[in-house]
Amino acid sequence: MRVALIFDKWREDTLGIYFERAFEDLGVIFDHWWLKDTDKMSTDYDLYVRIDHGDYSRDLPKKFSPSVFYAIDTHLGTSWKKIRRSVTSYDMVFFCHREATLRYPRAQWLPVACDPVTMDGKKSWPACDIAFVGNDGGIPRKFVLQAIRERYSSHRIGKADATDLFPIYQSAKIGFNFSIRNEINMRMFEILGSGTLLATNAVPSEDLRLLGLIEGEHFIKYPENKKLYDVLDHWLDDDQAQARECIAQQGQAWALSGHTYKHRAQALLTQAAAQLGLENQNLEEKV
Repeated sequence: MRVALIFDKWREDTLGIYFERAFEDLGVIFDHWWLKDTDKMSTDYDLYVRIDHGDYSRDLPKKFSPSVFYAIDTHLGTSWKKIRRSVTSYDMVFFCHREATLRYPRAQWLPVACDPVTMDGKKSWPACDIAFVGNDGGIPRKFVLQAIRERYSSHRIGKADATDLFPIYQSAKIGFNFSIRNEINMRMFEILGSGTLLATNAVPSEDLRLLGLIEGEHFIKYPENKKLYDVLDHWLDDDQAQARECIAQQGQAWALSGHTYKHRAQALLTQAAAQLGLENQNLEEKV
């Protein structure tokens, strides 16, 4: 199977780069193309895979087939409208949020994941209590993050380079997540993969069940009220160090055993091969 992998490389942490590494690990023959350069592509690839990079100003010409589109911004209203218009042009569609597949049943659910390669860096950060990598977002998350900054002096909250992502989480006792729309997001997989205790607000129970992700075994959940701080105080206590480490290790084992981008790339290609009648290459044996 020869694949055209299509996404724009504006950022080091764009999703397409994770898939690029995964394809290499799987031994898939592929060429990377920027979306703006697709008019230069040949039509003799076995499969055309577009990975969402947040720009919907242009689309893959219909002459390139069979084609797959993996979209991740379906939870954003403006992006969803553009994605919904685009997906009709593709032979197969994957969404990273299961809720979006209920609105567009032709799409299949393929969650985001963690990238073990990013965890292999030698850089380390000083220890801290709580880490959150990302922007503050809107209400109420920005208020929650600001309250954590003020309450816990030992924190690392804010944006960071992709190469610092896992060292930051690995330096913390707790990796904090606040899903703005209660979706299972990329940050959850990143914290779990880093081997740090994940603390998150409520996410859909059916998503958790389908993924085999168990509260109290792989992560902890907090309420979105003042009791949040009771939960954080409890798990930051030195008396909880062993229990905290146990859950963190179980969460990491869960993530690395079945929820890396290599697993996601394998699933995408295997399902595409089955549905679109392509050569499989025994991808199921390569993870």
